[in-house]
Amino acid sequence: MTGTSTTTATGTEERRSWAPMVGLFLAQVLMSFNVSALPISLGGMVEDFGVPPTVASTTIVVYGLAVAALVMTGAKLGQRIGWVLIFRCVLVVFAASSLIMIFSPTIGWAIAGQALAGSAAAIIVPALVALIAENYRGTQQATAVGSLGSARAFSGISAFLIGGTLGTLIGWRPIFFITLALAIAVFALSFGLRSDRGDRSVRIDLVASVLIGAAIVLLTLGFNNLNSWGILLAEPAAPFDVIGLSPAPVFVVVGVVLGQCFFLWTRRRMRRGLVPLVDLGVLRHPRERAAVYAMFIIVSMEAAVNFTVPTYIQVVQGRTPFDTSLAMMPFNLTVFITATLIVRFYRRYSPRTIALFSFGLTTIALLWLSFVVTNNWETLPTILGLVVFGIGQGALVTLVFNVLVTSAPKSLAGDVGSIRGTTQNLASAVGTAVMGALLVTMLTLNIGNAVSEHPELPDDLVAQVDLDEVNFVSNDDLRAVLDETTATPAQVDAAVALNEEERLHTLRLGFLILAGLSAVAAIPASRLPKYRPEEIPDPSPK
Repeated sequence: MTGTSTTTATGTEERRSWAPMVGLFLAQVLMSFNVSALPISLGGMVEDFGVPPTVASTTIVVYGLAVAALVMTGAKLGQRIGWVLIFRCVLVVFAASSLIMIFSPTIGWAIAGQALAGSAAAIIVPALVALIAENYRGTQQATAVGSLGSARAFSGISAFLIGGTLGTLIGWRPIFFITLALAIAVFALSFGLRSDRGDRSVRIDLVASVLIGAAIVLLTLGFNNLNSWGILLAEPAAPFDVIGLSPAPVFVVVGVVLGQCFFLWTRRRMRRGLVPLVDLGVLRHPRERAAVYAMFIIVSMEAAVNFTVPTYIQVVQGRTPFDTSLAMMPFNLTVFITATLIVRFYRRYSPRTIALFSFGLTTIALLWLSFVVTNNWETLPTILGLVVFGIGQGALVTLVFNVLVTSAPKSLAGDVGSIRGTTQNLASAVGTAVMGALLVTMLTLNIGNAVSEHPELPDDLVAQVDLDEVNFVSNDDLRAVLDETTATPAQVDAAVALNEEERLHTLRLGFLILAGLSAVAAIPASRLPKYRPEEIPDPSPK
């Protein structure tokens, strides 16, 4: 790469060209655009592949699952092979995943495409921080890291706007031509990055890799299938049962156990002086652990909202992806602006103060939405709730990342990157999966109770509809199902009205539960540090 060195012979900081950062910025846009495009594509995939929305949402879950399961191993691979070389390789993999999404004939291919994209992102996530530290220093480095948060929020805006327009006018598949073009552009720009040789002495702890990977896979599969496989007892859709128990809670328990085994194994290696998969020293102090907890909560809440709103607008209301982009625009625009401007407050307020205030905003916003949300998402009260939630969410995601990177020494910054990636993507997968299962479970219970209170829907009619397979459907789809029964026009109208009422009631309960989760987040937020972030440590291999 051509350009001047970071410091002169006199020790004065010398500014480097921002050209390499353009590629790194677009790499973050690539990953975030892909994630943001998936909720917009749900309606199209449901119609194209003929699957329920909860099945289509598996594309979201499997992407986050792959990143979370592999990011720690990916960080070590990057240190061993060299960040620039492996960065280019996984960009090719990401481009291949976009092609699979464009031409996928079944939902299985789409899920496989996102698994491939997630595997590539597992290396891109730590590579971005490492390459920034390799190419920039001082204030430029701090600005570069801050831009990653802005890129993530910018992607949300562009994905919902561009993706919504394409999804409405053409279809959901052309959206992934954009990710393909981004992958190609970043690959070309990567040749301007400062080269590194890697460190062949770096060894990957395969036992720890298997333990943490299996733990995350089981946890995500368990949470994602609580509704379809059964919360406690096995449902008919469960692939197997364990003495009558559903495999979903069993997976969750086994995942927790394997996670604990990972921590025990890693501590044992560290006591023996061996190189661990991730140095747990980055979580030694309560403030670092509090940052991880806070990050998990805010990202899971964001994922839940990003799943709930598009699903309700496209699947339930039968509206277009462009309608979805307009409904989500205030939220995504607010996140972008907040993530960009929040760094200006670091010199005046501590992370603890900002986090407590931000979680207060998200709690108030979600509580407000639980009361004011209606079937019309363009109402001013609903927009106001999403904007306030976006302010809190944008501030928190940027803040907790800065807390983590400023708390660790330079030698452990790569480990911080892998922990950040694992936490964010596991939280995104779990937030989407749990919210989907929670909403469907509540809808099933609400409709079951409501049917018994409506005599105009007799038992013989109810018996013709499988209430054990309740899911979010549009009024037109529900009418089509009832047309296959003995229901009279009056009974069809009554059933549709009942479904509308219970769907909205379920949605409000979902926001109320999220508000409770946000309020609980004040506990870890109160343990965040009081210092003010200044400069991230250098995560390049030592």
